[in-house]
Amino acid sequence: MEFFMAILPFLVLILVMYFLMIRPAQKKQKEVKNMQDNLQKGNQIITIGGMHGVVESFDQNYMYVRTEDEDGMVLKFDRVALKQIVE
Repeated sequence: MEFFMAILPFLVLILVMYFLMIRPAQKKQKEVKNMQDNLQKGNQIITIGGMHGVVESFDQNYMYVRTEDEDGMVLKFDRVALKQIVE
């Protein structure tokens, strides 16, 4: 019984850390994965670096984004650089 009482604070600490740190991070990671999987041609996006553009095409690893300037260049980004799909 003494052993259980001695490790009880550590178990409570681990449980609190799980609900405050690990679980929200897993939820956020799942949302990001879902957003990347739902990427479609023509979506307006913002990259992690702050670049705004429109998706021209994409494959499993990369996305090709047309910029919104007068040149309308198409840039190649890793798909993980996607931060937000603008509605």
